[in-house]
Amino acid sequence: MSQKSQPRFVFLLNHAHKALQRWIQKQPSAWTDISAAQVGMLFLIRSQGSVTVGEAASALQVAPAAITGLSKRMQAAGLIQRLTDDVDTRKICLTLTPAGEEASIKAKSTLQDLNQQLSDGFTEDELKVVARWLSQVVNLDLPTDNYVKHSSSRVAPLT
Repeated sequence: MSQKSQPRFVFLLNHAHKALQRWIQKQPSAWTDISAAQVGMLFLIRSQGSVTVGEAASALQVAPAAITGLSKRMQAAGLIQRLTDDVDTRKICLTLTPAGEEASIKAKSTLQDLNQQLSDGFTEDELKVVARWLSQVVNLDLPTDNYVKHSSSRVAPLT
């Protein structure tokens, strides 16, 4: 692809991110008092059944301290439980409450609608290329000592 005809990927990604954020903000019934970070945590816990703070930090590519703060806010909101591990009391295990389960289901339905809109007009093969490309973007210069490298098959589904 010549330099002149090459798509401006960074520009397009930034605008796509802003458009997605605007779309999400216009869905208040799906996000009542829940942040995007909390939705990601709900999806992760729901997909795994329970996770430790360290596992959540690795999966969501943030520091454990960020998960600790997020999980405490989510516990205060009644979305998750923070349980001390019986064997290793330093470990905190995160599980969904019934309210967290309900919020996760509602958010998943909303995001499935968005995914359908984003997929309309593309073939399955085209969507696989997009998913592979986005996975490559996600893994750019990822520090391997702090985070798990993600492939599309290992990331908790956000749908």
